[in-house]
Amino acid sequence: MGTEKKTRRELRRERRSRRRELRRGALRRKMREEPGAFWTYVILRTIVILILIRSLMRGEFESSVVCLFVLFIYVLPQFVEEKLKIEIPSVLEIVIFVFVFAAEILGEMQSYFIKYQYWDTILHTTSGFLFAAVGFSLVDLLNKSENVKVQLSPVYMALTAFCFSMTIGVLWEFFEFAADRWLLLDMQKDTILQQISTVELDATRSNIPIVVSGIQDTILVLENGEQYPLGLGGYLDIGIYDTMGDFFVNFIGAVVFSVIAFFEERSANRPLTTSLALHRRRERTQAKAAE
Repeated sequence: MGTEKKTRRELRRERRSRRRELRRGALRRKMREEPGAFWTYVILRTIVILILIRSLMRGEFESSVVCLFVLFIYVLPQFVEEKLKIEIPSVLEIVIFVFVFAAEILGEMQSYFIKYQYWDTILHTTSGFLFAAVGFSLVDLLNKSENVKVQLSPVYMALTAFCFSMTIGVLWEFFEFAADRWLLLDMQKDTILQQISTVELDATRSNIPIVVSGIQDTILVLENGEQYPLGLGGYLDIGIYDTMGDFFVNFIGAVVFSVIAFFEERSANRPLTTSLALHRRRERTQAKAAE
């Protein structure tokens, strides 16, 4: 029995050792074949680890969680490549690494969303573009699969890329709303308005919008009767403008990629979709063998 347990322990140890060696081999291959993606990963990951250590030493729990989340995202590309037997283009990996760093480390932890007016807009436009590329890749993988007999048209591929990107955008806004509703995080940033239009002020209850212009301040009246002028210079909108703005720029990013992908699918020259689209690992291996 003891020998059997020892054997099982040895087998588990061997499997762990084999997995570690496979990961090291994958990193060595990436360093050799895709130095841009490899060094972007190494540099940004090192910075995040240093920030994590600093956050733990200062007792900043939320910042530590953000850093751990970023580190988790950074290992996903390698995990996806190994488990799904696909290759993520170097350009796409670099953009993903930089995007996550810009959104979570700079945007959230360094308050770039507050310091720079268009930081959030730039990131949502970029994400719309990137997720359209991912949606396009999923359909492209089906088109190139030997097990699928249907050949999808460029129009369908572009439409799928667009719809995939918009769906991810909607799910992200659901996540932001849930975080604001239950965790009170204010991910859907507020907007200061000088004019509102609402049927809530219609005394006749006839669904007539009442327009209020020239608003200079918002005053909070608490249940105990205390009043707090906010001094914001207008009415405090709680997220709807931010959400709709995010949807709009996500839409722009998705449309731009989908239109370009449509025309590239109709031509022999495909610089964008080739550099951003996923492809199966075995196809890459076969191509090398053919060379």
